[in-house]
Amino acid sequence: MTLDELRKIDFERLSQDFKDLDPNDPGAWPLAPRIAVFIALLIATVAAAWWFDWQDQSALLEQREAEEVQLRQDWLSKKKLAVNLDAYKLQLEETDRQFGALLKQLPNRAEMDSLLSDINQAGLGRGLQFELFKPGADVVKDFYAEMPIDVRIVGAYADLGAFAEDVAAMPRIVTLNNIALEGQKDGVLKLDAKATTYRYLDEEELARQRQQSKAEQKKKGAK
Repeated sequence: MTLDELRKIDFERLSQDFKDLDPNDPGAWPLAPRIAVFIALLIATVAAAWWFDWQDQSALLEQREAEEVQLRQDWLSKKKLAVNLDAYKLQLEETDRQFGALLKQLPNRAEMDSLLSDINQAGLGRGLQFELFKPGADVVKDFYAEMPIDVRIVGAYADLGAFAEDVAAMPRIVTLNNIALEGQKDGVLKLDAKATTYRYLDEEELARQRQQSKAEQKKKGAK
């Protein structure tokens, strides 16, 4: 509406139309009050509908839209997995193969005595003197057990290094930890270390582990 059109509006006449209105006979009102009341009722109706109904529907719509986005993302992720399923199977087979190869490096309980003898012979074969060779108690893990061995060996530096190389080259897994060297007379060294070897648990021990795990879960559930 232009400025000239606004000037043509008779505001005094409009104000007169809103005076002395009979609320019992709105049909006899002038046009301007009827239009104003219609607009007010329309605004009130829309506001009431928004407050009592549309607001919840709008929130529900936003929630459904967010769920749709999440479902699309899940679908795309599953589609990618489905497309790469053969590659994942090959990767899983390779992982199982590598795990099996590593597992073969762990002796069972019956082979531990032979392994301990091999460690002892590796030192004696290098001309080393064992002052201490004391296997400790097994430390049981999920599917394997650790056996710590306290060792104290006396010999030349080169022979001690060769012994460490021999232990590292064993087909079974043996690690040397907490190594401490101390000089002795005649240029020899005393080596204190904790050798740790590993073995896999047999079926009886695995069954015991599973029972213990179930018992611990029951205790946690009871709390």
